[in-house]
Amino acid sequence: MSTELTFKQYQDGLANDVFWGLLCDDCGSYTTPPQKVCRSCGSTALQVVELEKSGFIRTFTVIRVAAEGMNPPFVVALVETASGAWVMGNVVNIDPNEAGMELIGRKVTLSSRPVKGDVYACGDIHSLCFTLL
Repeated sequence: MSTELTFKQYQDGLANDVFWGLLCDDCGSYTTPPQKVCRSCGSTALQVVELEKSGFIRTFTVIRVAAEGMNPPFVVALVETASGAWVMGNVVNIDPNEAGMELIGRKVTLSSRPVKGDVYACGDIHSLCFTLL
């Protein structure tokens, strides 16, 4: 693959169970979802890589008041993948009312699900989600 990853390619990957990211040649950080420069150092020396689809929850929150078109409550987590990339998404196999501090450090697998676009979106997309192991 080229050194450029478009949002469409990223979305197509998620739709086909492939998790793409960008690895910085200068600092070794990962950037995902894609953008033109490394989110850590600003370098444009990026290569497209397939990222691991497992990781650990580092923090989370329960959304009880959500934006238009969303159905609260739901759990949003920040996950450090086995590759080292940090990503945000919904934890799908937990009751939000049962979510507690024991979630931090739990292992998850990454996948995606189709999400209907709202009044502000550019259409339907695939959104990252996590399943507790």
